[in-house]
Amino acid sequence: MNVVCHIRYELDPFKRDQFEQYAKTWLTAIPQCGGALIGYFMPNEGTNFEAHALIGFDSLASYETYRAKLRTHPASKANFEFAQREKFILREYRDFLRQVTA
Repeated sequence: MNVVCHIRYELDPFKRDQFEQYAKTWLTAIPQCGGALIGYFMPNEGTNFEAHALIGFDSLASYETYRAKLRTHPASKANFEFAQREKFILREYRDFLRQVTA
């Protein structure tokens, strides 16, 4: 894993349960499309409108291949539609990280 995609989500704080359902759907869809899911994270205490995801890839090129597969994967498409319909994700931010220590 040379690249980690960090996604920071801003959520509707009254729809956190829906986001949790959304995150659990990715447990199978992300690996099937080529990503190494490190995990989805929500605050235990503190801020109630943020969540994070970490997904590993061999390269930015493998990330692009993964994104293309997500667009056609049935569970992925259904999960994106669920998020759009229910509007629990207000914003998404993506950063691509590299590991500097183990």
